[in-house]
Amino acid sequence: MTDPNHPNHPSDPDHPDHPDHPDHPDHPDHPSGPNHPSGPNHRTGPAHPTDQDHPGDPNQPLGPDHPDHLSEPTPPSHPYYQELEFLTPREASARFAVRYGEDHRPPGRPGVLARRATLGAGTHVLQYRLASSAQGDPHAYALLERETTAAVALERRYGGAKFGAVFARIVGFDLTAAEPFVLYRPPTGRPLSEWAGRLDAEDQERITGQLSMAVRLLDEADLVHRAIAPDTVRWDGARVRLCEPYAAQRAGEAREPFGGAPWASPEQRAGQGAADPRDDLWSVAELAYYLLAGRPDRGEGPPADLADYRRLAALGQSGLFAARAADRPRPAELMRLLHVPDPLATGLGAADPLDRWRTEYDHQIARKRAATGGAPPGGEPHRDTAEPPPPDPRPSRPSLRDRIFGGGGDAFRLAAPAVTPEPAPPPPPRGRMCPHCLLPVEYDERLLVTIDAKGNRIPLDLTAERRPGHVADALRKAYHLCPHTVDGDEEHELPVPYLTNGEPLSVALVGSSSVGKTHLLAAMLGEVELGGLEPYGLKCRPLNPEAHRTYLRERVQSLQQGRQLGRTGQQTFARFADGLLVSAGGAQPRPVVFFDLAGEDLAQDGEVGRFLMGVDAFVFVLDPLRALRLPGLDPVREQSGLRRRDLGDEAFTTVLNRIPRQHGGLVAAPAALAVNKSDLVRFEPVVDRWLGRALPGRHDPAALREESRDAYAFLAHHASAAWLKPFDDCADCTLHFVAATGGQARGDRFPHGARPRRVLAPLLSLFALCGLLPGAEPREGNVR
Repeated sequence: MTDPNHPNHPSDPDHPDHPDHPDHPDHPDHPSGPNHPSGPNHRTGPAHPTDQDHPGDPNQPLGPDHPDHLSEPTPPSHPYYQELEFLTPREASARFAVRYGEDHRPPGRPGVLARRATLGAGTHVLQYRLASSAQGDPHAYALLERETTAAVALERRYGGAKFGAVFARIVGFDLTAAEPFVLYRPPTGRPLSEWAGRLDAEDQERITGQLSMAVRLLDEADLVHRAIAPDTVRWDGARVRLCEPYAAQRAGEAREPFGGAPWASPEQRAGQGAADPRDDLWSVAELAYYLLAGRPDRGEGPPADLADYRRLAALGQSGLFAARAADRPRPAELMRLLHVPDPLATGLGAADPLDRWRTEYDHQIARKRAATGGAPPGGEPHRDTAEPPPPDPRPSRPSLRDRIFGGGGDAFRLAAPAVTPEPAPPPPPRGRMCPHCLLPVEYDERLLVTIDAKGNRIPLDLTAERRPGHVADALRKAYHLCPHTVDGDEEHELPVPYLTNGEPLSVALVGSSSVGKTHLLAAMLGEVELGGLEPYGLKCRPLNPEAHRTYLRERVQSLQQGRQLGRTGQQTFARFADGLLVSAGGAQPRPVVFFDLAGEDLAQDGEVGRFLMGVDAFVFVLDPLRALRLPGLDPVREQSGLRRRDLGDEAFTTVLNRIPRQHGGLVAAPAALAVNKSDLVRFEPVVDRWLGRALPGRHDPAALREESRDAYAFLAHHASAAWLKPFDDCADCTLHFVAATGGQARGDRFPHGARPRRVLAPLLSLFALCGLLPGAEPREGNVR
């Protein structure tokens, strides 16, 4: 190009090679210039180095092997220097002497401060950190965490390839710091906003082609960038570079409103539907028009003067300017249209080592189906949930009114509303098995009690109460003594609603001490309290209001306020931690009770665990620190004092050996294996695939199977076979990646609050298998 006014001409003052340009090495304000503090120590090298061993090579990782890395703590070499410790994209620890520049607030990133930093003798990076003033905003932290996850995923997938240079290159991060941060290499080139109307046809085509390739790579990584605009895309005369993925979302997640016209698609601006890679293609189309026309379009559909630009005819005919993502071509289709080689066409990298174990999962599922009769889950006949439940049997002690009038209690109560507007009491109770002592309990009005603040049991006599509404309210809060208490046993009782509603469902959390059972249960019930089950057609009420309030106050609220919960103490008698009344579609509510025992109690084959033989469903809680052979977990293991165990969880083994076997030697009770603390391994691609997503708003058996398949493969590859014993021994067992707290505690607090993730997934799976989830087909033997 010979035009001296062209921005790509060296004589243009805006050209990077012009001495007056800030990026020119001789410019006074350039990082290597004479006025810059780092001066002659600048060692980052040219923008496109060819020496792969150069310390400043942007295509090489910046980590512990870097020449300036501090292997041992050293006093700062200069009063302006501090030390900065972070994790590299491969989660190796690195520490450098660092000098910071001035803070500024980058646009589009609420609560974030940006500044330049110099690592070691002269490696320049950009730091984006969450300011202390924004620490109280969980959404701001979540955005930084999501950005970091996306940047790490792109670096791990494409960082070793030349075409990976189209993305911002992450250097490191620390999401546990007092001010969490992420580091990037400084970008090269200038924003496209400075090139509009000044590029020739060849450069415009190259930019459009490279942008379409970038979207193709994002699509393969299951990401939508959502921030492709003239101010966020740079061009250095040879290649484009997208800005940091601070607005990225997972493909398929509900769109969050972001961006403005014309660069963001109408659906993205409005936050409608699900995020789609073709959202980014809309941005590419608008940029192509902008570079050619020299001005932006209105951003509502095909530009009005699109026909005037012949070079955009192919893009317009492809539907790239369509207002709806579904009407645009896929990224790979656009690349073929533009005659841009697809770097993924021949595959990238080695085969996924987890594929072998995914196949093994399929074989194990076939084995269990054969042992249980050969039918897949949901394929056996089951009760028609549309049928009304059978009527309850008569009370064990007929009332005086029944003996006088000779009718059932229900018949009389149906006529009562015509006399009084107060609500009718619940239907007559029926017998239940006590979940503590596993003996049948028949409803007996003489055994009704209330419990005062000191724990004293006070007899409750309702025979003189004639107001049905008052009776119903009193029974809602009352308890029923278990008549099977004998000398030497601990006296126990059941909430009256446990005996007066549908078939109960008892759920036990199983795992050794410190695996996070208590935090997981508190996180689950916290999500339930926030309405997390309502999208699935489930309504929840407390089984006992006072006990539920106590649990919320002492457990759930403490966790939500960022406090670490105390360890569950050993017990002499197993009591459930909390209970719910769960109903679907107006059907009779079913009591659901949760048992959370100390790991020591579960690992011992003692009397306290005898209730396990009557439990209806299990959540086996797995701790990655004990199970996974991943070196990146070693520092956390050392800090927490935990050791990896190849023999599995002894609580798993003890419990599974105690539960009765049916169905070809398999445990009939449905189970879920929850990989808790998955945030510790969230950058592993298969974990990130699930933990980075919110739960779907409906029951999706295909997604449930895919997550189980991936989790099985991940555990089989990184842990010993003993950790998969719950899956091997239970006829129905799903696997899930969950995080009860979302981070490690420091002292007795979580520095950035508790951030539960996907904690309802195991519970929803159990509800589906037990016939409690609308739209799910339970196994015949699991329907109560």
